[in-house]
Amino acid sequence: MSEVESASDDAAQLKSMGYEQELRRRMSAFSNFAISMSIICILAGGVTSFAEGFCRIGGAAIGVGWPIVCLFSLTVALTMGQVASAFPTAGGLYHWAAILGGRGWGWITAWFNLVGLIAVLAAINVGTVEFVAGFHGVQLTFEQRLIAFAVVTFSQAFLNQRGIRTTTILTDFSGYWILIVSTLLTLLLIVFANDFQFSRLITFTNYSGEAGGNILPRTESIAWLFVLALLLPAYTITGFDASAHVAEETVGAAVHVPRAIVRAVLFSGLFGWVMLCAVVLAMPNMDSAAAQGSNAFVWSVRGALPTPLPSIMFYAIAVAQYLCGLATVTSASRMTYAFARDGGLPLSSLWKRVSPSHQVPSFAIWLIAFVSVALVAFAPYSAVAAAAAVLLYISYVLPTALGAWTYGRSWTQMGPWNLGFWYRPLSVIAVVGSVGLMIIGVQPPNDKALYIVGGMSALLFVAWWSCVRRQFKGPPSELLAKISASRTKSE
Repeated sequence: MSEVESASDDAAQLKSMGYEQELRRRMSAFSNFAISMSIICILAGGVTSFAEGFCRIGGAAIGVGWPIVCLFSLTVALTMGQVASAFPTAGGLYHWAAILGGRGWGWITAWFNLVGLIAVLAAINVGTVEFVAGFHGVQLTFEQRLIAFAVVTFSQAFLNQRGIRTTTILTDFSGYWILIVSTLLTLLLIVFANDFQFSRLITFTNYSGEAGGNILPRTESIAWLFVLALLLPAYTITGFDASAHVAEETVGAAVHVPRAIVRAVLFSGLFGWVMLCAVVLAMPNMDSAAAQGSNAFVWSVRGALPTPLPSIMFYAIAVAQYLCGLATVTSASRMTYAFARDGGLPLSSLWKRVSPSHQVPSFAIWLIAFVSVALVAFAPYSAVAAAAAVLLYISYVLPTALGAWTYGRSWTQMGPWNLGFWYRPLSVIAVVGSVGLMIIGVQPPNDKALYIVGGMSALLFVAWWSCVRRQFKGPPSELLAKISASRTKSE
């Protein structure tokens, strides 16, 4: 089947769900994979959050903790792919929750996912600005950081405004760039390492307090430090729902979207693990590296590689981080567009507009950019970064839990990508693990995230029961009828 015929079939399937094909459908299977790979970006989260793991428990955070969380993330990706194959729309998680659980669950999931994506964008771009300033030895004031953040974010919005062709070219490049740069950095660290003490990767060292650059207040509990160190891979391996958000721009979405989600997590987990293991093995001294705190990654690479290789690698990493933010703008704007299309946002008629010339949701793109800048201006970075992963995993776990409950009961019509028997046990693991990560994510010193998530949950509850449930119609009846058809068939 040609791409034109496949795209036509995709448009027909979308129409059967109650939507017209408004966005330009031209993304290939690789492009869909690349956008999730770009948002996960092991050269962003894996670098800027390196101290969150290493400066708590040492090398075991990488050697032991990273693969544990990545295997869990893979179960989330597998179960997400199952639902994405059945319902390939730009709304992604929002639509899945609405179909499987009703309008209320869909509306709540949409808000958690959208705010989570905006928080992730803020965390990524602030991390990029601080990383570049850090390896140049520059200490930015609040105003300088905010201006730099705004320039980076608005430039990403401008590139998104140019259309999906421009975005696809850049995210395709980003997918290759991440793999090439992480591989090259790994090889350089191995070549120039003085020796290989593999025991470093399974050594649990208490680096709380001053020993870890005061990343975490002093505690004597090794077990608790290890649990908190799991936030390093948890912060990094997020955002793979991007493949679902661009489903309406992907050719053969019902097959290629779930494959892209799983492959992005698998490749990111593997390449990220090998790269960060190489960093730990090449460190001149583990204690000295930990004492650097948030600068541990930069210090370690500078100490392991001869000049000018560290600077070259840092610039290459910064490019990957910028493209990570670019892909996040794409994902968040499509989520905004899909939610507004169903009347879920204030001024929805504005945010759902599609540019006639570029066939992208222009107003949604710029809304995401401006809100993320406002978020950085008024909220502490630490609170934003901590809340981002928690909010996203809440939006991941809700449709997964609903899918586990309805699978084989009211939901019997699956897509072409089907886990079969394994869906339900994997979804249970995904739900339990997500709840665990959410609990860890709001512990001190990230307890501000608890107030953000708790406050948002309370506001959503009040808003839904006071007025929204009488006004919000949710996805079109054709899309909601998909689950009704399954229910009738099962009965």
